[in-house]
Amino acid sequence: MDKLKVLDGELVKNYLAGNEKSFEILIKRHKQRVYNFIFSKVLDRDITEDIFQDTFIKVINTLKRGKYNEEGKFLPWVMRIAHNLIIDHFRKSNRMPTFKNTDEFDIFSVLGDGELNAEKQLIKEQILSDVRKLVDELPEDQKEVLLMRMYKDMSFKEISESTGVSINTALGRMRYSLINMRKLIDKYNVILVN
Repeated sequence: MDKLKVLDGELVKNYLAGNEKSFEILIKRHKQRVYNFIFSKVLDRDITEDIFQDTFIKVINTLKRGKYNEEGKFLPWVMRIAHNLIIDHFRKSNRMPTFKNTDEFDIFSVLGDGELNAEKQLIKEQILSDVRKLVDELPEDQKEVLLMRMYKDMSFKEISESTGVSINTALGRMRYSLINMRKLIDKYNVILVN
């Protein structure tokens, strides 16, 4: 059996069927990434070792109870367990790290958790959906100019030629569309922060 070609899901099944060696392969395969992930958050070798051990104890217990159903997503599942144990560690020691978003530093890159990225993606999609609804409420001539400028990346000269109006009229419609968008954002209390 070539260890590298056997998928994680297959190794999990083999382990559950009583093959202890399969779990050793899983640990060897993912040990470094899980360990590095934990260390990057706690910055202490002893604490990292403890959380690493706890992570795999929790993995074994969950597998033994038949509660694992993350078909083909073993590593992200293990990382979520490690992430939760890291949070527990900081809660117990009453020193949750505080992070501020700056230009060089983004909280999402530190957490590096697929769930948060998914949450961020959902927020982004909601914002885009809200913006589309607001755009639909603009008068037709303003909406046309806004869509050409923002979504089709057309110049005002191209917009002017395409709509058959002067460049100044196209600029004016764009200006009014933005003013009206701001009014609609206020009216509907839309939050456009991602």
